[in-house]
Amino acid sequence: MINKTNFTDLVSQLSQFGSASIYEAQGACGALDSGMKPLCSSMQVFGSAFTVDIRPGDNLMLHYALLYVQPGDVLVVDAKRFVEAGPWGDILTEQAIKKGVAGLVINGAVRDVQTIKALGFPVFCQGISIKGTAKKQPGKINVPICIGDTLINPGDFIFGDADGVVVVPRQDIASVLHETQLREKTEEDFRTKIKEGGSTVDLLGLQNTLKRLQLM
Repeated sequence: MINKTNFTDLVSQLSQFGSASIYEAQGACGALDSGMKPLCSSMQVFGSAFTVDIRPGDNLMLHYALLYVQPGDVLVVDAKRFVEAGPWGDILTEQAIKKGVAGLVINGAVRDVQTIKALGFPVFCQGISIKGTAKKQPGKINVPICIGDTLINPGDFIFGDADGVVVVPRQDIASVLHETQLREKTEEDFRTKIKEGGSTVDLLGLQNTLKRLQLM
């Protein structure tokens, strides 16, 4: 049985690795699509997913979600990849910071980018739009959502950096950490052998494939 303190430690350890390593370590799954990028390359985010399902062009449910989100949560918002309006901006960012939110991942656009960057709030999004949104349409919070072909359940863990965003199911944290540590050890061994004169063809066992393609 993993208690809360140990679980928090596992998440903290996993957050030290890059999103690409985590993605590969859990079987090349869980990555959000390649359009989901941080507002600036130095932004990183990790935390428990607080999911929000909103209508395109409307941000009422984001205001509602901020009443219930908990410190350390990452707001993960399905805005249906609509990028012709920015449902998130500087005022919502201020409130999110006040609430202790770890960051935002939105399948849509944001605006007030310069202010968000200056505030240091991690935002990963599909685009940027100067246009504002209405505040009229219902939606849902803390429900399963899909961004691209990746399912995100409330409480799953989000890890994001310059490479993108990956989702790890809550129940898989311990096993994914173990596999990521093994992968990092293997890659460190590769780096050492390359510095000693080895080749990636030898290290990855690519000789037979190259021979089959008549490249060797």
